[in-house]
Amino acid sequence: MPRAGLTPDRLVAAAADLADEAGFERVTLSALARRFGVKDASLYTHIRNLKDLRTRMALLAGGEMIDRIAAAVEGREAGRDTLAAFAGAYRAYALEHPGRYAATQIPVDQDLLTGSPAMRRTADITYGMLRAYGLEEPDLTDAVRLLRSTFHGYCALESNGAFGAPRDVQASWERAIDALHALLLNWPREERNPDA
Repeated sequence: MPRAGLTPDRLVAAAADLADEAGFERVTLSALARRFGVKDASLYTHIRNLKDLRTRMALLAGGEMIDRIAAAVEGREAGRDTLAAFAGAYRAYALEHPGRYAATQIPVDQDLLTGSPAMRRTADITYGMLRAYGLEEPDLTDAVRLLRSTFHGYCALESNGAFGAPRDVQASWERAIDALHALLLNWPREERNPDA
């Protein structure tokens, strides 16, 4: 019989909180069970295993993150204004919720991503922002990968205190957004062979 008060949603939310407090890698079924004052076995009524829990955390955090990004970009003028709002919301979430953010970086089964409304919304917002720069496939996917790599790398270095130069970190961030905007405006187009 399921323990009163335990639900998959409560467990995943508690695991996400634990990840923010202690670190994503420290989220274990035992640690989560201790948080609720139950035995590990009590959790298996609601989640299959640690991989299932972490996947659910990734989907929860991805949904929270895109909600924040969507609110930030709503009503913005296409181009740098939207790019800066998108990037700023991404960075704020990553720095404020390090454990949740780490969950968004794990590999998740493609079928789960395809079936997730939050992940579809993420694609719609991200690709919509980039289409405003006149990009089409395969350039869209390449640009998404560039932005994600830049945002993730910057956030990872910043959160670890790895920017040691006296230059203000926010000023460097703003310049990075300027550079990305300029690059997207002048994206190097692949030569298309019309006879191919």
